[in-house]
Amino acid sequence: MAQNIRNVKTSDIELKDRLVAINRVTKVTKGGRTFSFSAIVVVGNENGVVGWGLGKANEVTTAISKGVDAAKKNLINVPVLKGTIPHEQYAKFGGARVFMKPASSGTGVKAGGAMRAVLESAGVHDILAKSKGSSNPHNLVKATFNALAELRDARTIAAHRGVSLDKVFNG
Repeated sequence: MAQNIRNVKTSDIELKDRLVAINRVTKVTKGGRTFSFSAIVVVGNENGVVGWGLGKANEVTTAISKGVDAAKKNLINVPVLKGTIPHEQYAKFGGARVFMKPASSGTGVKAGGAMRAVLESAGVHDILAKSKGSSNPHNLVKATFNALAELRDARTIAAHRGVSLDKVFNG
């Protein structure tokens, strides 16, 4: 997992942000109710770099901007080959379980809600994905990131093993 995480200079790339979920929290005090908001935001360049962040504030716009700032500090590099992922991947976080499978060209992003936002921000155009268990957007985003961080392409595997690319496929 550590080999896919890299320090990406956000000044070098153009990141687009997507709002995954907003949650309103109420705190009851002697003076009345106080509302605050938390926002889960996913940023990505739609070319293999993606990150997520959580922002909390008393206003929605401030919470979103804090989430974007947090997401820029949490970027990972995802191997995207011909618009899809290199292999099947299963991951979980908390009660959320996700399963991703590469798809042929023209399939589109067959994923729901929070997973769709993460995959589209990463630049995946064709994928079959299923979320099982919890539909909590916080845990779904984290489980999706766990799955994406564990993906490895053939070149990475060949370099790690110290063999040629043909040796990886022909055994």
